[in-house]
Amino acid sequence: MEKRVYFDWAASAYGNPSSQHKEGHSAKNALENARERCAKVLNVPPQTLYFTSGGTESNSIALFSNLRRPGKGRIIASAGEHSSVREGMETLERMGKPTGCIAIDSAGRVTEEFLLKALNKYGDVRFVTALSVNNETGSITDIASLTNVTRKYSSGSAPIHFHCDLVQAIGKIPADIEKLDIDSASLSAHKLGGPRGIGLLYLKKPIEVFYTGGGQENGIRGGTENTDGALAFADCLEKYAFLMRNVECGITNGKSVNSVECGVTSGKSVEERYVLAKGRWKRLIDSLLGIERCRIIPGCRSSGDDSFSPFILQAAFKDIPGEVMARALDDLGFAVSTGSACSSSSPERPVLMAMGVEENLRIEGIRISQGHETTDEDIELLLGAIKEVLKFL
Repeated sequence: MEKRVYFDWAASAYGNPSSQHKEGHSAKNALENARERCAKVLNVPPQTLYFTSGGTESNSIALFSNLRRPGKGRIIASAGEHSSVREGMETLERMGKPTGCIAIDSAGRVTEEFLLKALNKYGDVRFVTALSVNNETGSITDIASLTNVTRKYSSGSAPIHFHCDLVQAIGKIPADIEKLDIDSASLSAHKLGGPRGIGLLYLKKPIEVFYTGGGQENGIRGGTENTDGALAFADCLEKYAFLMRNVECGITNGKSVNSVECGVTSGKSVEERYVLAKGRWKRLIDSLLGIERCRIIPGCRSSGDDSFSPFILQAAFKDIPGEVMARALDDLGFAVSTGSACSSSSPERPVLMAMGVEENLRIEGIRISQGHETTDEDIELLLGAIKEVLKFL
């Protein structure tokens, strides 16, 4: 027949990647094309990437795989983790899996000292998880130094798996998975302007997962694959990634690289986007520091501090609860939050508490975060709105 007629609606409305007909093969080819494009940008083998529904599921797959790992090894996580890890750890504890906590410093980072202290305290650690960029304050943890500590500690004994939440890092700050020497990582498309409901789990080596069903993604993640989402994720990574095939984009060493080498085919290069983001954040922080009632969290953060991501900022305004400030800015047309959207139903600020932030600042704190499309004008308008709110609150 010249015309094809589709009678596989039970598998999918059109072209399930697991189906063995032409439409299925076409969807599968598109999915693998997206995987290869993502792998090229991230500088990892395609077979180490598994598409998921987002960062939360990627974290959960890695965490709960510990229920299938032999032995009684303990899982430890930093006190600054995203709620998907923090609450997952609570569930694992209730299921009888031993867990533990790694302290964070006043900026929200895990240090080598804190990690080593936790490893020595528990003695039976087999899984470590620490996020790269704190999603409340923007502080950047030196993950490579932590994996180095972990490798040395586990030398000659059972290996320790190191998982990293890279959701707020990839596409925002310079990051190279290979150089971080991590065993697994979570990524999410919607943090880069992509669609919600698509993420990636990086696994240096395959693991035995706790959740099963369907056999998709080589048995790591069951469920019909989101082909359109995977292609969109590849588009986002190619547009915003900072590294591609060992080519550094001039952010840390001053070397200028053209946009094509960095996976960007049009518009500003990734280096230019990063520099512009830092400039906008410097303007915002310097201006906020000039407002008497404003406190930056943590207090040690300055406008030119490269140990923080230029995409996330925590600030508090004296005598104004964060929820009130966020609502007042919302009324003026500005969207900010009082913390992670995944924890918005709870008034608690566990990450800030773990950092030792005093109670009044935790209550007054708001999170301001920008994207690559934020403009200088947007920053000026936000500053004007904050000053307007402070007049009547």
